[in-house]
Amino acid sequence: VALKRMLNFNVPPVKNSTGEPVWKVLIYDRFGQDIISPLLSVKELRDMGITLHLLLHSDRDAIPDVPAVYFVMPTEENIDRMCQDLRNQLYESYYLNFISAISRSKLEDIANAAIGANAVTQVAKVFDQYLNFITLEDDMFVLCNQNKELVSYRAINRPDITDTEMETIMDTIVDSLFCFFVTLGAIPIIRCSRGTAAEMVAVKLDKKLRENLRDARNSLFTGDTLGAGQFSFQRPLLVLVDRNIDLATPLHHTWTYQALVHDVLDFHLNRVNLEESSGMESSPAGARPKKKNKKSYDLTASDKFWQKHKGSPFPEVAESVQQELESYRAQEDEVKRLKSIMGIEGEDEGAISMLSDNTAKLTSAVSSLPELLEKKRLIDLHTNVATAVLEHIKSRKLDVYFEYEEKIMSKSTLDKSLLDMISDPDAGTPEDKMRLFLIYYISSAQAPSEIDLEQYKKALMDAGCNLAPLSYIKQWKAFTKMASAPTSYGNTTPKPLGLFSRVMNTGSQFVMEGVKNLVLKQQNLPVTRILDNLMEMKSNPETDDYRYFDPKMLRGSDSSVPRNKNPFQEAIVFVVGGGNYIEYQNLIDYIK
Repeated sequence: VALKRMLNFNVPPVKNSTGEPVWKVLIYDRFGQDIISPLLSVKELRDMGITLHLLLHSDRDAIPDVPAVYFVMPTEENIDRMCQDLRNQLYESYYLNFISAISRSKLEDIANAAIGANAVTQVAKVFDQYLNFITLEDDMFVLCNQNKELVSYRAINRPDITDTEMETIMDTIVDSLFCFFVTLGAIPIIRCSRGTAAEMVAVKLDKKLRENLRDARNSLFTGDTLGAGQFSFQRPLLVLVDRNIDLATPLHHTWTYQALVHDVLDFHLNRVNLEESSGMESSPAGARPKKKNKKSYDLTASDKFWQKHKGSPFPEVAESVQQELESYRAQEDEVKRLKSIMGIEGEDEGAISMLSDNTAKLTSAVSSLPELLEKKRLIDLHTNVATAVLEHIKSRKLDVYFEYEEKIMSKSTLDKSLLDMISDPDAGTPEDKMRLFLIYYISSAQAPSEIDLEQYKKALMDAGCNLAPLSYIKQWKAFTKMASAPTSYGNTTPKPLGLFSRVMNTGSQFVMEGVKNLVLKQQNLPVTRILDNLMEMKSNPETDDYRYFDPKMLRGSDSSVPRNKNPFQEAIVFVVGGGNYIEYQNLIDYIK
């Protein structure tokens, strides 16, 4: 909604206006591009009058008779380039929108350039948009994509990090979270764990929200914001969790569709990039190998199949793709049949007498054609994506890893030794093996003895693993108090439903033999458990000493005693150091 309002020159778009939209140019930087692309397609942009969308730092020709909407970060080089645009008189008028708030001094730079270029009247509006976060789903956002390594787990937990670097990282995170709440139009109640980076974020965010509320004239949270009225009177709860409370889950191999796509394929900002394997046929000796085609697919909110199945276990997804394909084929034949009745045998009596009751059928066939073609596109898309995922599962035995790790994490008995898994040359990449071993190391109540550890290390080395992660986790385990490890994952393991070959009919696209048909049992991961305690006001040693901030309270009383005893209706969970799709899916299942 906020983006559409911005593209409409910062006035809310009118619903029923029949007139043409105002044609305009959109100029963005990489940050702006990342924010817009998961939310608005090129077609939607065009419907809103955007004829051209260009990167700020590309060579742009002057188009003197159109207005330009800029959507960029207020960085030094972006401002310089905008000033240059003003001097070169590229556009008719300029609507400048900053993703994050612009400083007074930079604003003055623009003003000076505008005066110098005699273009003051052309600068129509300057806005701070407070949109410095990327929305990937209706209920999921990330901070950034461009330099995400700057706010990553590694950046925050580097042993040699300086205080100033840490401050910068925290400010970056807080800026995005602040933008998120401005856009939401709500002031949260903040809870966080003590003594962690999450606590630093909470303190800074509380301060920033507080300062904004205190300045009543310029507060971003008064009355007419976008978010006003779209939420109940109750305020949302913001739970800030530190990644260190649970490092096993992000390393865990996964079994649901979206999480698998993210884990094994190249999947960023809702777009998956696939290399198409050029079939099995071998090229003649001496011929150059065929170049692999790169294909990219957008997995969006409008993709019904994706929305329905992104959280399903992979075997179900494969089966559903197959069913969709079969139902599509049935309809496709119907259309062909209708066409042939109408077109070809139009002369003889039979066909004519049938016309009257067939026209209705045909009209419905014609009207459902676009729908059928869209359905076909989605089926092809998911056939390709799921096949690519399946290749990884089979070549790396990811089903075995997933099941084995679930057993480790839930403290069940293991059916084969960890050493065998690591030494099996056919199972997984060196990284898969390292992930498995780290989960074992993190989850075990007692660290393995030095002798055992040496043996594991040797096996990992032989398998081609880089041992650096292990030495980090070793130190980490010595320092961190784990979120009550033994109880942390519940004791449920996935139940195999027998092998796939029985489930899938023989005509299936997916050759599943040998892949285990595992079903998931619902269990709450640590992040979900923490949210549950805090939302429902349950007393639990894990969360009882979480700090409590209410930016609306005049004096920041640092009590961990919540004022409000009622359960919350809405919550935002943010993991400092990075959440992941497994946790996202687990939260969704918990809500259901």
